[in-house]
Amino acid sequence: MWNDLFISGVPLAEKAVRTVLVYLFLLVGLRLAGKRELSQLNSFDLVVLLLLSNVVQNAVIGNDNSLAGGLFGAGVLVGVNAVVVRTVRRSDAGVMLFEGTPEVLVRDGQIDMRALHRLGLRRGDVVNAVRRQGASTLDEVDEAVLQPGGSITVTLQPGAQDATAADVARLEAKLDTLIARLN
Repeated sequence: MWNDLFISGVPLAEKAVRTVLVYLFLLVGLRLAGKRELSQLNSFDLVVLLLLSNVVQNAVIGNDNSLAGGLFGAGVLVGVNAVVVRTVRRSDAGVMLFEGTPEVLVRDGQIDMRALHRLGLRRGDVVNAVRRQGASTLDEVDEAVLQPGGSITVTLQPGAQDATAADVARLEAKLDTLIARLN
C-alpha cells in the first residue's frame, strides 16, 4: 500500500517535461480557440473541457498512479503556470500574444456581424450582455467590446446612462430652489 502511495512509477524529470509540454499545448490550443471559450461556455464547450482534462491526464503523469506522482505533476503544473503568467505580464507584446486584444462588437448601436462570426458569438449573446449592463436596446449602446478575458463591456450613449448620485443631488437642489420660490 505505501509503495503505491509514495513511489512514482515514472522518473520525475520525465513527468516534469510531460507536464510542461501538455501545459504549453493546451495554452496554445485554448488561445487559438478564441476568447469566447473562456467566458461564454455553452454545454458543448464544457463537455470538451471536461473531456480534455481526462484525455491529457496520462500524457501528464504517464504510467504512474501514485499519490506522489500526481502531486508532483500538479505542483509542476501550478509552478509553470505561475512562471508563465508572471513572465507574460511583464510585456505588452506577451499579453497581446497570449491573451489577445479587445474586439469591438457594437459601435453606435450597430452590431459588427463580421466580428461576431469570426469570434463564434451569436447576436443573442451580445444583446444579453448589453441588457445586463443597463441598455434596453442596442440604440443606447455607444460601444460594446469583447475583452481578452472573454467578458463583454458596454459603454452606453450619454443620454442612456443611469443617473449618478451627483445627478440626483443637482435635481434635489433645483427642486429645493423651486419649492423655496413657491413658498
